[in-house]
Amino acid sequence: MDLLGKFKRTDYCGNFRSESIGRTVSVCGWVQRARNLGTLIFIDLRDRTGVLQLAFDDNTAPELAEKAKSVRSEYVLAATGVIRERSSKNPEIPTGDIEVEVTQLKILGKSETPPFEIIENCPTGETTRLKYRYLDLRRPDLQKNILLRNKVTKITRDFFYDNGFIEIETPLLMKSTPEGARDFLVPSRLHKGSFYALPQSPQIYKQLSMVAGFDRYMQFARCLRDEDLRADRQPEFTQIDLEMSFVDVEDVLGIIERYISTLFKEAIGVDVPTPLPRLTYEDAMARYGSDKPDTRFGMELFKLDEIVKDCGFGVFENAVAAGGTVVGITAKNAVKTLSRKEIDKLTEFVKGSGVKGLAWIRWTDDGVSSSFAKFLTEEKMRQILTAAGAEQGDVVMLIADKKALAQSVTGLLRCEVARKLEIIPEGKYNLLWITEFPFFDWDEDLGQFVAMHHPFTSPMDECLEYLETDKAKVKAKAYDLVLNGIELSSGSIRITDPELQQRMFRLLGLSQEEANAKFGFLLEAFKYGAPPHGGIGIGLDRLLMQMIGAESLRDVIPFPKLKDATEPMSQCPSEVDDAQLKELGIAVVKE
Repeated sequence: MDLLGKFKRTDYCGNFRSESIGRTVSVCGWVQRARNLGTLIFIDLRDRTGVLQLAFDDNTAPELAEKAKSVRSEYVLAATGVIRERSSKNPEIPTGDIEVEVTQLKILGKSETPPFEIIENCPTGETTRLKYRYLDLRRPDLQKNILLRNKVTKITRDFFYDNGFIEIETPLLMKSTPEGARDFLVPSRLHKGSFYALPQSPQIYKQLSMVAGFDRYMQFARCLRDEDLRADRQPEFTQIDLEMSFVDVEDVLGIIERYISTLFKEAIGVDVPTPLPRLTYEDAMARYGSDKPDTRFGMELFKLDEIVKDCGFGVFENAVAAGGTVVGITAKNAVKTLSRKEIDKLTEFVKGSGVKGLAWIRWTDDGVSSSFAKFLTEEKMRQILTAAGAEQGDVVMLIADKKALAQSVTGLLRCEVARKLEIIPEGKYNLLWITEFPFFDWDEDLGQFVAMHHPFTSPMDECLEYLETDKAKVKAKAYDLVLNGIELSSGSIRITDPELQQRMFRLLGLSQEEANAKFGFLLEAFKYGAPPHGGIGIGLDRLLMQMIGAESLRDVIPFPKLKDATEPMSQCPSEVDDAQLKELGIAVVKE
């Protein structure tokens, strides 16, 4: 049955303007709202481009007006009529100067009363909105986000196509390999007891594409990781995945900078100056306490080790004597906001991150007060205030502990204080590269060095001599792109020398037998002429989240999961029947 009949859409609702006055048009969409003013009936018709007012007059077209009176919110309509100037204009919408004097109307679909109003910034709880996500996606703000996602993917494809990249799809069913997160496993019906893994990333396959000679690979890769969720993490996400042959670090960073500059300009009209700033990992941790620093505001970390090593305050002295550090931040003009009560809250905040406490100094109009002033001379306190760059009205906060822990917790404190002081500017995009990452990371629980990156990351050439003798000195040819305190992308130059790769596996605690079992097909490929190559993966969802200033990835993903990894709409994950389990040779044990 042809529901539309002769109602063929002339254009979208939001595309008409005053220049269209006098045109006969046909439009289709959903009813945003209907207003019955007696002899006059008005319907706001909505599609993905905007809203257009339909007008009916009971005096001139009583049958049409009667049909219009039966219309309710979210009915699906098709209407034909003549564009005319509105007598009561609405400056809040682009089509607010015009309306359609309807001559024909067809109700294409009726709707029950929706569980929430289809409006921007809907106050209804997220769980309810996700249960009816198909209705939630009708809201103009969410549709705007998804349309931007579409625009970003088109710009991305065009840019990399123009720069010689080849789009190659990689498998979704692959071998389970250790990549740092927990795999989603898929049981095999044909090979009972064996499992596929869903890809955490296309890492191995994109490297094999380089061995195959494709030179420049790109893909909008679906990545799946069985991790605990947070605002910027979903179990399934999309990565703009790239790999390039015959390149070094500068080549990869260069192409990404050109891409980012093009994307921001074309997608949201923002100029991104290049080259982007760079910080080594060591500098980022020392200045910001984070390897993904938010540089939109100051309040950088400072170190007090030399000043406090013999200051008389045991907490500081003991930390420095044990090889640790004392670091802090100075919150400018913060004494009114950071009251003693607020500082107590911040103390609990840092304790929850693993340190024992927070030392503080408040410089009010009445003078300097401090949690540790009684242990220090006035001269030593002046030295600390000078090193902190503190003035009257400021609050200084200090953490003493092992270096890595003190820096990272102070970095978290820096961002928490910035939020409380409301000093993080909106509409600003601070991008920077973090380079020269440590190759190994010290694991306190294991008491040994472990890999910081995936096992195919190449160490810097000048560090090869330290691989077995001084792991703390080894740096990686790895790089991260950071945007406003979010890790946007991560990449590295890869190991292509089979002997070096085997050496790395041994250092990471993998025997040759284990390495062959997990990565044998990649090692075998490297025997047949592997070009030097490197790449990067850019989180598309995180990129969009930052572009629009969203608080959660769920605002830019059409059908996301909740924090407990469930989807209220389809009610997954769900149990399956015994027949399916038997066919797969699986028994479910419920704890």
